[in-house]
Amino acid sequence: MKKLMLIVLFLLITGLVFAQVGVGEPDPERLGIESAQQQLKEVSVDKFEHDGFWRTTMSSDEGYTTCRLFVGSPADKEPIPDEEGLDIPDKYVLGVRVDFLRRGYNSITVYPTRPIPIEGITKTVSVWVAGRNFNHDLKLLIQDFFGRNYEFHVGKLNFMGWKRLTVAIPPQAEDGFSGVVQRNYHYNNQMGIKIMGFRIDCDPLEAYGNYYVYFDDLRAVTDLFAENNRDADDMADGW
Repeated sequence: MKKLMLIVLFLLITGLVFAQVGVGEPDPERLGIESAQQQLKEVSVDKFEHDGFWRTTMSSDEGYTTCRLFVGSPADKEPIPDEEGLDIPDKYVLGVRVDFLRRGYNSITVYPTRPIPIEGITKTVSVWVAGRNFNHDLKLLIQDFFGRNYEFHVGKLNFMGWKRLTVAIPPQAEDGFSGVVQRNYHYNNQMGIKIMGFRIDCDPLEAYGNYYVYFDDLRAVTDLFAENNRDADDMADGW
């Protein structure tokens, strides 16, 4: 009987020691795997080089808009390292002119002729803007994996000259369905968001006369780990 009790006591002590080690100390191999499962990279989404690709609109009761390309570029803009030496066209910027018919809470939408997908899991989106020092708000319009539309506040346009504005895309919820979903665990070959355009919400005190705003070099910082580690022999859906 004493021998049996000693064996049980030994097993309890051994299990307690193992439990303390397992709970109190993180697994360095697991931490290494999690930290390595990201490949962040800055990519070009659009350089505003194609005439007619971007369009603008606003309520006809509030005014009318026009847009076109102009030769120009922000002086402080630095090229993406991977694009150096590739002779990628980067000559123009997109100019938008607004002619207000009346004051009010007007909104101007600047949108591409088709949504622009971003590969990988997008972390941030940035764009160079010349805002002409008006107290208007710039919003980013996106569409997630499920085709749901979202908007994010990029910043105020109350500055002179060019300025790079950046907005963070919130991380996906743990349930995989709430908020901005960029990846579904059922489909590893489909992920990311689509750029639907921009919206300028005008300050009614400054929504009069003519307004000019310019855009250049739309970029994103994205995680390409899943894109670069797909199964080459996987089947493609969509048939």
